[in-house]
Amino acid sequence: MGNNTEVKEFILMGLTNAPELQVPLFIIFTLIYLITLIWNLGLIMVILLASHLHTPMYFFLTNLSLVDFCYSSTVTPKVIAGFLIRDKVISYNACAAQMFFFVVFATVESYLLASMAYDRYTAVCKPLHYTTMMTTTLCTHMTICSYVFGFLTAAVHVGDTFCLSFCMPNVVHHFFCDILAVMVLSCSDRHVSELVLVYMVSFNIFFALLVILISCVFIFITILKMHSAAGYQKAISTCASHLTAVSIFYGTIIFMYLKPSSSHSMDIDKIASVFYTMLIPMLNHVVYSLRNKEVKNAFKKVAEKAKYPLGLVF
Repeated sequence: MGNNTEVKEFILMGLTNAPELQVPLFIIFTLIYLITLIWNLGLIMVILLASHLHTPMYFFLTNLSLVDFCYSSTVTPKVIAGFLIRDKVISYNACAAQMFFFVVFATVESYLLASMAYDRYTAVCKPLHYTTMMTTTLCTHMTICSYVFGFLTAAVHVGDTFCLSFCMPNVVHHFFCDILAVMVLSCSDRHVSELVLVYMVSFNIFFALLVILISCVFIFITILKMHSAAGYQKAISTCASHLTAVSIFYGTIIFMYLKPSSSHSMDIDKIASVFYTMLIPMLNHVVYSLRNKEVKNAFKKVAEKAKYPLGLVF
């Protein structure tokens, strides 16, 4: 990754410099992070322990929880440290690493949501062929491809960003090393880099969205043809959670990266970034688990076996 940068470290401005907000925000984001870790790791454990949840849908959900755990851990601890000890300095290499893993897990999540949409299409539209279509091999290949696309996308974005020349000032007007926030600090021409960012983000988002939308169209057509009220209710319930998660995730990503650079406001971008870096990894569990009777029952059984009163939460 060749560059002629004079910058050896960056300073993250964080969410706010107001002294009276540091402690309240530290408490809020620490709670969000703890909830994210506990629920996502707890969901992974429950799915692994509950044999009746060893299905393609929960295989993808396990990977989504793992990605959300890593996704949140890439950004949130540094933000919390900034509130607690006012340590807002991040080295050049650490900034590149944070950006790399952020892009990896964001891209993987995008393709996992597409894989889950295809799984729901198969379950609702092809129920008799579900077990033969959604094989272990296919699910594994789809998941591996999600991670491969994630690492390739991250390598391109980080390589493209840090090949630029950086000179003073080195203040990143964000709470983490986001691509756009770092790129604007470059003292070299970044037009090509911005085009690469837009094209790659557009491809990843719209390819995944196309799979999701086509799956949803076929699902809704199948639902309309159903004569069974129970089947209709189950199909709607199956898709509602996924569409909720998709809308939140893609809505904020499109808002952040697919609008003209001249219309970017750092304050608004920070608020949007809080959604997709911290709140979405926490909300995905709520959307997929607390609305799902199978998962809630599995939580209760695991809690009873472990003699731990986790089941009281439900």
